Amino acid sequence: MQQLEALTRDARALALGELLPTPHESEVSRQLQICNACRYCEGFCAVFPAMTRRLEFGKADIHYLANLCHNCGACLHACQYAPPHEFAVNVPRAMAQVRGQTYADYAWPSALGALYKRNGLTVALVLAAGLALFLVLAVRAKGTLLHEPLAGNFYAIFPHNLLVLMFAPIFLFAALALAMGVRRFWRDISPGQASGVAMGEAGLNVLRLKYLDGGHGEGCNETDDAFTLWRRRFHHFTFYGFMLCFAATCVATLYHYLLGLQAPYALTSLPVLLGTVGGIGLLVGPAGLLWLNLRRHLLHGDAAQKPMDRGFIALLFFTSLTGLALLAWRDTGAMALLLAVHLGVVMALFLTLPYGKFAHGIFRSAALLKWAIEKRLPGTLKLGGD
Repeated sequence: MQQLEALTRDARALALGELLPTPHESEVSRQLQICNACRYCEGFCAVFPAMTRRLEFGKADIHYLANLCHNCGACLHACQYAPPHEFAVNVPRAMAQVRGQTYADYAWPSALGALYKRNGLTVALVLAAGLALFLVLAVRAKGTLLHEPLAGNFYAIFPHNLLVLMFAPIFLFAALALAMGVRRFWRDISPGQASGVAMGEAGLNVLRLKYLDGGHGEGCNETDDAFTLWRRRFHHFTFYGFMLCFAATCVATLYHYLLGLQAPYALTSLPVLLGTVGGIGLLVGPAGLLWLNLRRHLLHGDAAQKPMDRGFIALLFFTSLTGLALLAWRDTGAMALLLAVHLGVVMALFLTLPYGKFAHGIFRSAALLKWAIEKRLPGTLKLGGD
């Protein structure tokens, strides 16, 4: 039955021209054929042992392996066939180019996939500034932009129900769009049955960012062939900072609806503590990632995606910066202004979430689960993505 479904899906895709390889996919296939013959990097990360289970690479295989790649750069500096060799093997760049294609191809709704190419730093900052200005003018029109201290009562400026009406649809749409996109990706890579052990291993690899250690524990290559763990550390600050801020919002929601406790909450309360620690993580992590991004070796990654990378980093950083500023000065007459600016940045972040760099974490998690399942299967070679 699964084979019949796969054949039907491939026939439909072929009729639409979707099985014809793109230049980026063809380049990945070419390079992996060389890597499969060499196998020097087999112990570096999950990409290479997953590669050795195949002799040919179909579209689904290429997109799976591209999202399994963490762009650590170790294989580039170890490769004897890297530029300026005539084979010009640059796995990190080729994989990054296909990842960008993955996000666009699997976007939901499909018509919005082109937004990935436009989701750059300028768009992110202009959107955030525009939304913040709109909210500032709305507060000013109410005559509450400059006010007497309100003891941190945000709802005196924006009522709770209004905030829910503003943000709930955006958040739910972002979650739905990402879920639908990764669902299509998951079906196409034919993952097989996920066991509890495989899910546990994949989850642990996601939480540890295992493959940002270069496969040997010494870290990634950034500006040259020297190893560093800073990229992994800054990713941890960013990831856990985001999760703690999300947890703070969830706890505050439970406080409001289940316990009847309304904001503002004390500085020692759980929502504020979680948000503060998470906010600090979202300052340190994105700042560090931007610093590394600006210094990274020219042969690493896809230069065309740097505006999208930096746009996402900037929105995370300014979300945290404005949030911590709001917390610090919430008992002053500037609270309304700071609140409007913070809400504008947060809204811009969630509006761009389904069609920006955030998607890489979702697709990479799915690829890691696929690998955790696949490595437990018999080691039969897979031909041409069949």
